Amino acid sequence: MRLTRDTAAALVCLVLSLWMLWLSRDLPQSALVPIGPAFYPRIVLGCTVFFSVLLIMADFLRARQPLPAGEAEKAAPPRRNYRLVLITFIVFGLYVALLALLGYRIATFLFVAALQPLLEPPRNVRGWIVVLVTAAATSLLTFVVFEQYLEVLLPRGSLTGM
Repeated sequence: MRLTRDTAAALVCLVLSLWMLWLSRDLPQSALVPIGPAFYPRIVLGCTVFFSVLLIMADFLRARQPLPAGEAEKAAPPRRNYRLVLITFIVFGLYVALLALLGYRIATFLFVAALQPLLEPPRNVRGWIVVLVTAAATSLLTFVVFEQYLEVLLPRGSLTGM
């Protein structure tokens, strides 16, 4: 079996996730709440382990199946778009900077509303409505889950107080 990029990435994620899961055993258990500080990281790391193993298995099974005649010549590598990667990092950096000024809710709305059309530009008015509804729903739902349910204090904006 040839080591593909997918398998290499999955192996790195698998090893790092297992290592971090092992490290999470040293996190102290909270005396006040039944769910300690290791609970959510273990869920995320467990999912990462599961999907890493799934990707390794899928890549292994794909490698065992021969390509149909003529498919090997047609399979061109995907076009790399380094410009989009750079712009995405810039948008994310602006989001982090705006968190302190505008607060979590407004900055998250602007981040999602800017990044979504950057990754896949809407083709019509309906597409722009979907972008705005998705941005509002993302901002609102994550705020409710983290601030209200999990009682995590999210950034307040120095300009908005929200």
